[in-house]
Amino acid sequence: MNAPAQQPVLVTLGNPNTGKSTLFNALTGLKQKVGNFPGVTVEHLLGWTEIQGQQVTVVDLPGTYSLSAQSPDEIVAVDVLLGHRAEVGQPSMALVVLDATNLRRNLFLASQVLELGLPTVIALTMSDMLTESGVSLDVPALEALLECPVVPVAVTKGQGVDQLKRALAGALDDLRPHPLVLNRPLRQASATLAATLSAGLEGRALHPVEVERALTDKGGYAEQRLLGRCGLAAADALASTRQAVGQGRDLATLEARERYLWINRIVAQVEKRSPRQRTWRDGVDVLLNHPLYGALFFLLAMAVVFQSVFAWATPMMDAIDGATAGLGEAIRDRVGEGLWASFLIDGVIAGVGSVVIFLPQILILFAFIIVLEDSGYMSRAAFLVDRLMRWCGLSGQSFIPMLSSFACAVPGIMGARVIGNPRDRLATILAAPFMTCSARLPVYTLLISAFVPQKTWLGGLLNLQGLVLLAFYLLGLFGAVFTAFLIKRVLYRGPVTRFLLEMPPYRWPNLRSVLIKLLARAGIFLRRAGTLIFLVALLVWGLASFPQRQDASPTAQLEQSYLGQMSHQVAPVFAPLGWDWKVTAAVIASFPAREVVIAVLGTLYAVEADDENAEASLVGRLRASTHADGSPVFTLPMALGLMVFYALCLQCISTLAVIRRETASWRWPILAWSYMTGLGYLGALLCFRAGTALMA
Repeated sequence: MNAPAQQPVLVTLGNPNTGKSTLFNALTGLKQKVGNFPGVTVEHLLGWTEIQGQQVTVVDLPGTYSLSAQSPDEIVAVDVLLGHRAEVGQPSMALVVLDATNLRRNLFLASQVLELGLPTVIALTMSDMLTESGVSLDVPALEALLECPVVPVAVTKGQGVDQLKRALAGALDDLRPHPLVLNRPLRQASATLAATLSAGLEGRALHPVEVERALTDKGGYAEQRLLGRCGLAAADALASTRQAVGQGRDLATLEARERYLWINRIVAQVEKRSPRQRTWRDGVDVLLNHPLYGALFFLLAMAVVFQSVFAWATPMMDAIDGATAGLGEAIRDRVGEGLWASFLIDGVIAGVGSVVIFLPQILILFAFIIVLEDSGYMSRAAFLVDRLMRWCGLSGQSFIPMLSSFACAVPGIMGARVIGNPRDRLATILAAPFMTCSARLPVYTLLISAFVPQKTWLGGLLNLQGLVLLAFYLLGLFGAVFTAFLIKRVLYRGPVTRFLLEMPPYRWPNLRSVLIKLLARAGIFLRRAGTLIFLVALLVWGLASFPQRQDASPTAQLEQSYLGQMSHQVAPVFAPLGWDWKVTAAVIASFPAREVVIAVLGTLYAVEADDENAEASLVGRLRASTHADGSPVFTLPMALGLMVFYALCLQCISTLAVIRRETASWRWPILAWSYMTGLGYLGALLCFRAGTALMA
């Protein structure tokens, strides 16, 4: 993730919901990638753009309201701006994104960035909504008062991006530090203390801004890190400096007062507000925030999403399935039969192809989620579920990390850092893995399309398969809420924290930004299919193909292979769930990453295939699979039970690792794995037994 050498580095930052990500996408296009800062696993985007013929590295930091380092996200922002992150390098300038309709709130972060002395350009997003908001803004006056370029932009309408690039080009030609200092005695005291403390340190010296943040944000992340570097002796130096500068007054309070005096003085000169006229957005908000109508719309929206996952993806999935089968036949025609052909067809193509076929469904699902997020609706959904979250002892603040877990539990767990209450944070971390991540989707869609009837109602608007998929997403949500309830109401009792949520304005999503995010998600999925899943598929093929038995049927060869022998040993544990040894082998192999189960099943059934079912798809082979007594392995109760197992079980090494990192203990990941695996087993057992009894 190292930035290219000798290139100017532009750092973009701003409050959440200011359109920063959309602006970053407009600047960089497809020339970007996701990375994590080592040591804190804070995610950032790294991209490249061309400004007047010069390539510039653009670093997009997580949204933050201030540089008051109360979390890893905020301390990383300070580190990047000060040039303390080697993978980014020394920034040349900062691009601060401000919501033009909420200037007073956004200028708090801007003032902190300007005080760092870094050359800065301001991008005013939402500028096209000023008139509708009843706001008039004197941009030239704002530019003069801030002493830096200020450019109004409306990315969704294609306005202002070229002007912004020209402003950035001008800043690159004149990299003068910004002169703003709001509390000069504090800055001088911080510089003196930084020099004193650095004298006893090895390696990088302390920057005055680091010390200033530690002084101001008492008990915050910056102070904890400084004490970790300098020892507890530095605590006395910090305390004496606070007393000398603040004269007994809290420095954080003084900082807020000074900044807002500066902000109010600027806003009074550049902004005029008139009574705001009601618009269609107000009417929509009344409906979507209503306890009944809003909840009905939320369920309707989710139902449409899951109906579309099946209805729209089928043609594309059929095309991928046909291409995979055709590729296998082409290889068979060229290399003939034998071990090498089996390796290519049964190991590589059947393993990876059985997972890639679900790419259309994943893209459709995430397209809906991205559109709902970019339109501003997801914050309304968080508001709606606040009551449900409060019932289990949490608040709507936990909804955003849980929502992130629909993509992957890892960023969802990391997103819990914004939750200040330690009990709420722990409950959110342990609940997040229940949310139906993208790795579960291929398992669901394979089994649903194979064993749930294709029944439709209302002229095809509703279909049973989509409703079953929605039910499993709701099951994951219920598991998360129930787990949080147990933690907050049984293990760690305490008052429910208050939840403050900013409602971003409704806006039309930018098509380019949506496509860029969608392509990034497809790239992540395909890289995973081409690395981890590919390696596991080859390992399973090897274990299923050796030792070679002469004149053995495909079934006998598979049963006598290393994989067959190992799986038969543990199969009795899972036999009560209706699984045979092949399903057991696939499930065990998928504990590192749950989506691997599809590749393993694809490889196992390809290796076992005889002449009669060699042309059958994986779905056809699953339907034809039988126990030794001739009874089918995959009945509807067994398939539903298997999906319940995957809905509730924790099968992801990455998730366990990040729980360990975020809780600084192995206690919680071990507890989470044991608890979720036990729930998965009991849920699958109940579903299989009850379903079989009902169908008897």
